[in-house]
Amino acid sequence: MLTGKTIVLGVTGGIACFKAAALASMLKKQHADVQVLMTKNATEFVTPLTFEQLTGNKALVDTFDRNFVHAVEHIAVADRADFVLIAPATANVIAKLAHGLADDMLTTTVLACRCKKAIAPAMNTGMFENPVTQDNIETLRRYGWEIVDPATGRLACGTEGKGRLPEPEDLLEVCLHALAHEKDLCGKRVLVTAGPTQEALDPVRYLTNHSSGRMGYAIAKAAARRGAKVTLVSGPTALKKPAYVDTVDVVSAQDMFDAVTARAQDADIIIKAAAVADYRPATVADNKIKKADDALSIPLERTKDILAALGNSKRPGQFLCGFSMETENLLENSRKKLGKKNLDMVAANNLKVEGAGFGVDTNVLTLITPDGTVDLPLMSKDAAADALFDAILQRM
Repeated sequence: MLTGKTIVLGVTGGIACFKAAALASMLKKQHADVQVLMTKNATEFVTPLTFEQLTGNKALVDTFDRNFVHAVEHIAVADRADFVLIAPATANVIAKLAHGLADDMLTTTVLACRCKKAIAPAMNTGMFENPVTQDNIETLRRYGWEIVDPATGRLACGTEGKGRLPEPEDLLEVCLHALAHEKDLCGKRVLVTAGPTQEALDPVRYLTNHSSGRMGYAIAKAAARRGAKVTLVSGPTALKKPAYVDTVDVVSAQDMFDAVTARAQDADIIIKAAAVADYRPATVADNKIKKADDALSIPLERTKDILAALGNSKRPGQFLCGFSMETENLLENSRKKLGKKNLDMVAANNLKVEGAGFGVDTNVLTLITPDGTVDLPLMSKDAAADALFDAILQRM
């Protein structure tokens, strides 16, 4: 996703440097050109050679290194940079950057960079919460820096608190959000649903389906990377909440109906990727239903049809896309849904097609609109999400 992009990764002197090495490797796997800048203190934790082996580029430490390719190397690096991420960032370097101090290779280069910048503070809780540090962080935010909030947990000093550097995959998402896609959804509000619902039978049991939520989460992440303001209404899943997305957790079909309809009118694009239960138990037992020797019959009643409600209340200019999971008659059943529920698009897939459906990282979608059908090949769910938005934008 980062082919052709140059990322300047600034590494400062903290024990969390080892996470920066993992991040550099992840960025390289995304085909980014990674230029690491290290403070001298950082080299006490991880050697420059480590980063050079991971990135294929010389890790820069000394402003006055005589072996530089360019006479003014820090300016050459600044000119190439598409994005700057300082991770980990010590209180000392945060203070320098906030006040324009430039006394080493890292700070002189970053001061010359005109691209987007992000910083990930990592330090003891007391240092992080010190009003001076907080003022410096707010100064950087005012100058346009993105601040990556530190995690809470056990710190190197042995205490528990806020100040841990986020995991490398979380830092990778910061870079992907900045660079992976042009911001062609900037100014748009996107509402996405994902995952299954759970319909209670008694305090112990519930009815559900096999949805993992992966497709809906991929759609939410893709929308955020393309610049949209995204709300994700999610049923119960084992997935990590996506960054840059407002996630609303729900359990039942009624919960999802309430959450979606309350937010629908503000959305420019609604994509209903959740696998919502069509039926729920007509009554919910107050206590656990005990087994008996004879068969058990569970009366069911219909849940509210969220997609139909959205179609009936769709405002002018709003784009409504539903998902259709079928095991037979894919096109016929999906076209019926398109017309009956007043949709602009149906993204259909067949559970019996290899690589499509629940619990896998790939999908095979057929995009059905009033004016035609487009068959997408087998691809990752992340790629399918981007292909879906490409098709939606062509029709808005």
